Amino acid sequence: MTMEAFIYDHVRTPRGRGRPDGSLHEITAVELLTQILRSLRDRNGLDTGLLDDVVIGCAQPVGEQGGVIARAAVLNAGYAQTVAGQQIHRFCASGLEAVNNVAAQVMSGMSQAGIGGGVESMSRVFMGADSGAWSADPRVAYHNYFIPQGIGADMIATLDGFSRTQVDAYALESQRRAAQSWREGRFTRSIIPVTDVLGEVVLDRDEYPRPDTTLEGLGALKPAFTGLAALGFDQVALARYPQIEALAHVHTGGNSSGIVDGSGAVLVGSDAFGKKAGLTPRARIRGFASIGSEPSIMLTAPAAVSEKALKNCGMQKGDIDLFELNEAFASVVLRYMQVMDIPHDRINVCGGAIALGHPLGATGAMILGTALDELERRGQQTALVTLCAGNGLGTATIIERV
Repeated sequence: MTMEAFIYDHVRTPRGRGRPDGSLHEITAVELLTQILRSLRDRNGLDTGLLDDVVIGCAQPVGEQGGVIARAAVLNAGYAQTVAGQQIHRFCASGLEAVNNVAAQVMSGMSQAGIGGGVESMSRVFMGADSGAWSADPRVAYHNYFIPQGIGADMIATLDGFSRTQVDAYALESQRRAAQSWREGRFTRSIIPVTDVLGEVVLDRDEYPRPDTTLEGLGALKPAFTGLAALGFDQVALARYPQIEALAHVHTGGNSSGIVDGSGAVLVGSDAFGKKAGLTPRARIRGFASIGSEPSIMLTAPAAVSEKALKNCGMQKGDIDLFELNEAFASVVLRYMQVMDIPHDRINVCGGAIALGHPLGATGAMILGTALDELERRGQQTALVTLCAGNGLGTATIIERV
């Protein structure tokens, strides 16, 4: 018999700029995760011996972010040693996949409770550090028309006809919504301050947003991926999509997701766990899905995986109150809204990664939490959360308040 999986709480760190002068650069990934785990325990009075597993996503699981970082953080946070740890990697969807993993354990009845989440210190472990056959093995890359994601985003804009003005306008609205959300305190319930070894707070709010952004300022930025185009990746893209005469390079640092550090986690458990722990569920996980899509353009999976998740749950698009789609690039969200026929006032209502930043392995857990908080604030019921991911992957999760 399928059990129900409930969300009892979630927390995240603020996002710090992912560079050596960013506020979180001195904090290792395991410490970011440790502080998240301690916060979930302490604010819920949680007996960690009731947990079965902690599953953590990371998109660059190498060096200090490798070695099953989940288990290292479990022990570092002072959790019961009986709590297992697992590290998973589904590129940018890793954090959401980790939550789904825990939910699946609970739904199967093989676990009673666990924590799913993610972490990424992009200032300490650079993007691309894990390489891999997808991009590095010519026998694999050639047959799959490998191109970097930025070229894929520009290819979406070219195929779907999104102009530089349109992608910049979307980015400006993301900044406006993020700034409004901070002014109204929408994030404060779920953000924990990050402290250093002395216990001093080093960051207590997202560091990446630029609330003074203007359309004129965005329009003055140079295209970010023309250098990659000059290396021959445009030619690969044109070989894959010969109907295109030339790529329109419309994405810049201003309308693409920001490089940041951060961590987030979600406490998931059965009804019996909640009663034993003395906790009240905030939402149930209705269902989830993952899917593969065309690996060259690689960023078009969110619409298809959303439809799959809806089908898995016996739901229709109209049953969803709010949508959260990671703002990897502006064209990704514009295409999703077009294909799914979703108005902008129902998606990414608090801003997204263009304004707030995208700590690769953590973002999925973070935006799931944002969606839940916003459902509660608005008095609405259901949300669908989804991300595109490298190599043509996509993951989606549907939650419902209880």
